[in-house]
Amino acid sequence: MGVTKSNLFTEKQNELAKVAKVFAHPARIAILEYLIKANSCINGDLVQELGLAQATISQHLRELKEIGLIKGSIEGVSLNYCIDAVRWAEVQNLFQELFDGFPKISGCC
Repeated sequence: MGVTKSNLFTEKQNELAKVAKVFAHPARIAILEYLIKANSCINGDLVQELGLAQATISQHLRELKEIGLIKGSIEGVSLNYCIDAVRWAEVQNLFQELFDGFPKISGCC
């Protein structure tokens, strides 16, 4: 695999690409949708809800946690996860700035 030349791009471009990569898996989208709907959950709930193995769910949760979209807390033997509202708004703004940069005129090529 080649070396990425992330230094050629702005910090914002690199961050948006990193977030987009995490959003690029349907299981992660399903996890986010479930967390949004439930407003918090226990890790085991996700296994039942999505029908994926615990190890697979844990891997996807780790990816989401690494970019800060979710946060977790330990309660007894359970791990609870929820959307980090501050980071969610930051990510929403990143995408919105990209989308807003497109001029709303018709007739491209």
